[in-house]
Amino acid sequence: MFLKNHWYVAASLSEVGHTPLRRIVMNEPVVFYRTEDGTPVALEDRCPHRRVPLSMGKLVDDGILQCHYHGLRFDRTGACVRVPGQDLIPPGARVKAYPVVERYKWLWIWMGDPALADPTKITDYHWLDHPDWGARSDYLYAQCNWQLVNDNLLDLTHLAFVHETTIGNMALVEHAAVRVQRTPTGVQVTRWIIDQPAPPAFVKIGGFTGNVDRWQIIDYTPPSFIRLDVGATPTGTGAPEGRRVGGIEMRNLNAMTPETETTTHYFWGQAHDFQPHDAAVTERVFQQIKTAFLEDVSVFTAQQNNIGLDPGAATIDINADSGGIQARRIVERLYADEQALVNAARTAAE
Repeated sequence: MFLKNHWYVAASLSEVGHTPLRRIVMNEPVVFYRTEDGTPVALEDRCPHRRVPLSMGKLVDDGILQCHYHGLRFDRTGACVRVPGQDLIPPGARVKAYPVVERYKWLWIWMGDPALADPTKITDYHWLDHPDWGARSDYLYAQCNWQLVNDNLLDLTHLAFVHETTIGNMALVEHAAVRVQRTPTGVQVTRWIIDQPAPPAFVKIGGFTGNVDRWQIIDYTPPSFIRLDVGATPTGTGAPEGRRVGGIEMRNLNAMTPETETTTHYFWGQAHDFQPHDAAVTERVFQQIKTAFLEDVSVFTAQQNNIGLDPGAATIDINADSGGIQARRIVERLYADEQALVNAARTAAE
C-alpha cells in the first residue's frame, strides 16, 4: 500500500550529480541527475524502446539523457528528442517526469498526480540546515515494509531492550508517563521519565552524573515522517515546565520512503542545540544514535522475514502500540481517499 500524492525524500543532495543515479521508489524505477546549471531532474528509469534503465546511459547535452542500448535521447521533461538512424520519433517515445524539490539537504520527489505537487506541503525538517543546530544526516536501507519503521519509532519502549547499551534503559518502560493524542496533521506521543538514571549514550553526550528528567515527544505526519524532540536535564531543574537548561536537547528526524512493499529507503538525521558549531560534538552525537539505528535495522529485517513466511499469522497489541495503531488508521483512511480520486479520474477518462 503506497500513498503517492505526498512528497517523499528520494536522495541526499550530495548523491545527485551529473552521473545518473538509479533508485526504486514505490516499485517505480527512477533516474536522478542534474543539468549543467545544477537543476535536479527525475525521470522514469526505463527506456520505452526495450526497457533498459536510462541510468545505464549518460548525459550528452544539458539535460539530455542518452540510453546506453540504442542511443535514444530524452530531455528533462521525459520527451524523446532523438532516435539514431531515423527522423521520425514514435509518438509514444517518452518517459514519465517527476516533480522534485531541494530542501533540508534532501531531494524530495512527488510520485502521484503532478498537478497536486505543492512544495509548501513538504514536512518541516529545518533543524538539518539551521545555523543554530549542529546536524548530520544519513541513509539506511531497511529490508522491511515502511510501516514497520513507523511502528518502531512511535513505540519507544523497545529502547529498553534493543538499545540497552546506548539510548535505552528500563526507566523508559517502568517509569514513563505517556500520552497519545491526535493532532491536526497526525499523531503525537509524549513520554516523560522523571528522576531516573540517564541511559549510556546520554551520559556520554551530556556528562550526566546523577538522575535526570527525560522527555521524548514524537510527532508523526503521514505517510512516513517522524520527528522526535528528545533530551534530558538534571532532575528537578524544571524541564517538564519548559526550563530545558543544564542538559541536552536533540531532534531525531526520520523520513521513510517505500522502495517496494518489503524494502524501504530510510533517511534520517540527528540535530542538537548544544555546541552546534563543534564538528566533533556533532559527530559524537551522530555515531551514538547511528549505533542504535543499526540495531533497529536488524530487528526490522528479522521481523519482515517472519511476516513473509506467514503473512496471515495473528498478532496481538499492547498499550505501547497505541501511537502506531493511530498512524496506521490515518494511512488507511488516506489510502482509501486517494484510491477514490484515482477511480473517479479513471471513470471520467472513460
